[in-house]
Amino acid sequence: MVKVPYRVIYGDTDCGGVVYYAHYLRLFEIGRTELLRQNGLTYRQIEREKGLILPVVESYVRYRSPARYDDVLEIEAKIVALHRFKVRFDYVIYREEKPIVYGFTVHAPINKEGRLVKFPDDVYHHLEGLLVSSDFENQ
Repeated sequence: MVKVPYRVIYGDTDCGGVVYYAHYLRLFEIGRTELLRQNGLTYRQIEREKGLILPVVESYVRYRSPARYDDVLEIEAKIVALHRFKVRFDYVIYREEKPIVYGFTVHAPINKEGRLVKFPDDVYHHLEGLLVSSDFENQ
C-alpha cells in the first residue's frame, strides 16, 4: 500500500468549486502509478520491456464528501486481487485524515496487437508481492 499527497489545483474543479467527478479517476491513476514505482516496477518498464499496456476495464467510484480547490488530499492505493489476466487496485482518498472517496479499477494486460494476454511470470510475481486484503466492501 502507498499513500501519496496531492493538492487540488483550480483546473481540477468544476463551476461549483468542487473537484469534478471524473478527476478522481486521474487521482486513482496517480496512486497506482506511485504504488508500482515505489515498489520497483513502472508502467514504462511494463510497456517497453514486456510489450504490455494495462488499460482500465472496470472502474467504480463512491463519493462521500467533496474536495475543493487547494485542499490537500492523500491518495491511498493498494492491490487487492490478482489473477493471470487481471489486477484490481483499491483506492481511498482522504482529506484531513477523513475518507472522502472510495473506489477501484481493474486492469487487464493487453499486448501491442490489442489482445488479452497473461501477465508474464516476473510481473505477476512482482504484483503478487504487493497483494493485500481488501476492506473496501466494508466502507
